[in-house]
Amino acid sequence: MTLEALSEPAGVLSGSIILTLDGEIPVEHLMQGDRIITRDCGTATLVGVHRHTVRTRAVRILAGSLGDTRPDCDVVLPEGQQILVRDWRAEALFGLKQAAVPAHALIDGEFITSEGMTTMTLHELQFDGAHVIYADGLELIAQTWQAARRVA
Repeated sequence: MTLEALSEPAGVLSGSIILTLDGEIPVEHLMQGDRIITRDCGTATLVGVHRHTVRTRAVRILAGSLGDTRPDCDVVLPEGQQILVRDWRAEALFGLKQAAVPAHALIDGEFITSEGMTTMTLHELQFDGAHVIYADGLELIAQTWQAARRVA
């Protein structure tokens, strides 16, 4: 799996729980230098947190709809936020054992729904490289700080 830079608004809302070496921490309490647990390399040091407000289409994922406890609670994400899918959905929808896909690609109209255009304050975790992080029980793709600067 190759992690690529994101070109659409991405990130998580305030209150989202991020898995760190210090335990589960709300995203708004994270700072540069915090060590975040990742799926792809164990841990990664946070280079920065970019907080910004955007108007974008949003997707709601109901608790448990991507697995027994994934996500841990109902989650709203911008439609372009990449999610790592590693279950039967990856095979059925994309013909792969695992796939990094934008949230909108998972909309089923029942458990994962479109919220339409929404104003969101997003927290983008930025690293020296792209990583798969754990947020509210989901595996999300976090971009590099260089990619974030190109998008902004």
